[in-house]
Amino acid sequence: MTLFEALVLAIIEGLTEFLPVSSTGHMIIVTSLLGMESTAFVKLFTVAIQLGTILSVVVLYFKRFFRSIDFYYKLFVAFIPAAVLGLIFSDLIDDMLESPMTVAVSLVIGGIVLLFVDKWFNNSQIDNSDEISYATAFKIGLYQCLAMIPGTSRSGASIVGGMAQKLSRKAAAEFSFFLAVPTMFGATAKKLLDFYKDGGTLSSHEINMLIVGNVVGFIVAIIAIKSFINFLTKHGFKLFGWYRIIIGAIIIILLLSGQSLSVL
Repeated sequence: MTLFEALVLAIIEGLTEFLPVSSTGHMIIVTSLLGMESTAFVKLFTVAIQLGTILSVVVLYFKRFFRSIDFYYKLFVAFIPAAVLGLIFSDLIDDMLESPMTVAVSLVIGGIVLLFVDKWFNNSQIDNSDEISYATAFKIGLYQCLAMIPGTSRSGASIVGGMAQKLSRKAAAEFSFFLAVPTMFGATAKKLLDFYKDGGTLSSHEINMLIVGNVVGFIVAIIAIKSFINFLTKHGFKLFGWYRIIIGAIIIILLLSGQSLSVL
């Protein structure tokens, strides 16, 4: 992996992790566009740099993370479905991660959902994510599991799940950010464990690339989170829906016409 490739992937991760556009889907697309071989380290890198984006949430919402123990209990309850299903279907998920067509179709379907989600769930009653119940937290966690399909978007699925439970757009987005911390930390820890169990080792260059990726992802994610909350509160999800549909449709057309995404 070159420094340029590490920087591009880190920027994409930071920009898309907390937007409802699927960071995993974009990482798969970008690695294909860059013609990057799907090595063990590349797979590890695309997951491990999530640690930087996790830290951005903790920094931005520092006070929320130290307000009460009840906050952590709710996050744990919401995290349980992804932890259980992720372990059960880990091999299937890894197989789907190799499929740009799966990503493209998921982008389109998710985009269509986002075009209408503001109309479907426009009766919000909870404007503060601290007010949700344990049952609501668990249901949002179930929605998050949809993101195990590459291209679905973890943040998108959990935000829609929150709105379905009568959270406002802002409250649903913020809880989605908080839920990302244990979810992404768990995914990163598992990927690192699997990497070393399979005999993987990291060279000094690869360690440097991981450091660069996490630092860049952290900075970009802070900007993305602040911008997203402001935009979402004012304008809703339609722009993200159209973006997903257009990107997904382009990829589907290219793949069906026999074109390769490795154009760079």
